[in-house]
Amino acid sequence: MPTLSSKGLQMPASPIRKLVPYAETAKKAGKYVFHLNIGQPDIASPQVAIDAVKNMDRTVIEYSHSAGFESYRNGLSDYYKKFNLPINPEDIMITTGGSEALTFAFMTCFNPGDEVIIPEPFYANYNGFATSAGIKIVPVTADIQTGFALPDVADFEKLITEKTKGIVICNPANPTGYLYTKEELEKLREIVQRHDLYLFADEVYREFCYDGATPFSVMSLQGIEENVVLIDSVSKRYSMCGARIGALISKNKKLMETALKFAQARLSPPTLAQIASEAALQTPDNYFTDVVDEYVERRNIMVDGLNAIDGVFCPKPKGAFYCIAEFPVDDAERFCQWLLEEFEFEGNTVMMAPASGFYATKGLGKKQARIAYVLEKSALKKAVRCLEEALKVYPGRDQ
Repeated sequence: MPTLSSKGLQMPASPIRKLVPYAETAKKAGKYVFHLNIGQPDIASPQVAIDAVKNMDRTVIEYSHSAGFESYRNGLSDYYKKFNLPINPEDIMITTGGSEALTFAFMTCFNPGDEVIIPEPFYANYNGFATSAGIKIVPVTADIQTGFALPDVADFEKLITEKTKGIVICNPANPTGYLYTKEELEKLREIVQRHDLYLFADEVYREFCYDGATPFSVMSLQGIEENVVLIDSVSKRYSMCGARIGALISKNKKLMETALKFAQARLSPPTLAQIASEAALQTPDNYFTDVVDEYVERRNIMVDGLNAIDGVFCPKPKGAFYCIAEFPVDDAERFCQWLLEEFEFEGNTVMMAPASGFYATKGLGKKQARIAYVLEKSALKKAVRCLEEALKVYPGRDQ
């Protein structure tokens, strides 16, 4: 029997989806499962995007340019300039989701064996992108007690070696919902300048900032324009996860020319999804106002509800639609599995993503779970009640 590649064997499974078989069994047993494990919003996609695909007059669904349709790149440039971000069409490459954008960026900027520093907990699929590129993630740990604020500069500095080539952040963050401040990003700029590193920023949740907070983009940092790579996507902004349209953005012309060769090898991003995404740029502002208001209410139901449960601690996020909660349990993964296998309250149970899968440091996040508050409000209230009742009877609860 032929052997498999070491890279394939090293590719990590998703902690977001690993409990799916238990959820399927629970549903077959008649339980209703509240899915808080995955960031799939139930918000309607913009009608203008749906209509653009329905009403298109093309007779051939052809390839686009490998960098994406020029008209879409022009439209995206105008979108960014509304936020005073100096991004021109030639700085943009359309990708098959933000995932491909970051994978291309890693393969463009790093050699196998290079290292990249990422604050943990981080989006678990970064592990897969790094494995694909043959690079090593070096975690710097953020603390739940600070709401997962950026670790101290000294914590970054002590991890930098001759193999260190970059830093990755997600802002606002998945899985924590933390929104980095301008001051925090300026500290990162100093590190990047001092060591001539790349700074990758996943800003796909830019529209979702709460309590009067506004995002500060890495594209606004002065003096490191050649070092900065922005990752973007329509998945969350327009609730179009299945469109699989993202963007790789940089002012570094050599980087963009090199990344385009990877894009050419996969031919082009999806044509129909680009049509929808370009049309989505015409989404009225009140769409985002309504969505943000909805997420604030959902966040408050979930986070305030969790913190009202004895022994539970959950920092209140300023962005995205995730939070990480610490539970008074022996092991969050065991608790999450138990919820699906052995617990129900009024016919309901809850599916969460154990947070240990979002940490690279073994042993961290053992009592934590990531929650996506993407369900409508009445469902979230029921989910919180389920968790409250579950903790009363869970056999592995801390005393």
